[in-house]
Amino acid sequence: MDRLTWEQFFMAQCSLLAVRSTCTRLSVGAVVVRDNRIIAGGYNGSVSGGDHCIDKGCYVVDNHCIRTIHAEMNALLQCGKYGIPAAGSTLYVTHFPCLQCSKAIIQAGISKVYYGTDYRNNEYAIELFEHAGIDVEHIPFDGRTLDFEKASKEKLFNDMMQTMQLADVSENDLKSFSERAQVLFGN
Repeated sequence: MDRLTWEQFFMAQCSLLAVRSTCTRLSVGAVVVRDNRIIAGGYNGSVSGGDHCIDKGCYVVDNHCIRTIHAEMNALLQCGKYGIPAAGSTLYVTHFPCLQCSKAIIQAGISKVYYGTDYRNNEYAIELFEHAGIDVEHIPFDGRTLDFEKASKEKLFNDMMQTMQLADVSENDLKSFSERAQVLFGN
């Protein structure tokens, strides 16, 4: 496995944080970084001690779940709670920030935003980032790059394919399995 760039490394951290999300609609993770060090992180979930979407369902108003605090906001609030200045830092997030988070990011003094997936990219948020002079960059992240067992899985698959060929499995079935494996392994 090739060494990850810093951007890929921090996007991987965001993806790992997203696994902690308690929202059933979308899992999001975010980290605030200064000098290539994570100073705060967050995921979208309920207020501490509150009901979680995974337990009670989403509380949706105007197509937004109002039960959750977004990942970016949780990361910025963590900075505030522990007295860590966010100004001049970089924010990494799995999805493009919503308008409300975009405004909080600007107010916190974040200088650059990297995001992994386009998600309802709000035109006004884009305009606000441009006006504030904040660079926003799309960094596609493929979680398959973190599969430490990829080589052994590919070997198992190839062994299974050979066994199926010897068992006279149809060429169409073998081709279908091979295509699905290519997507799974990112080849």
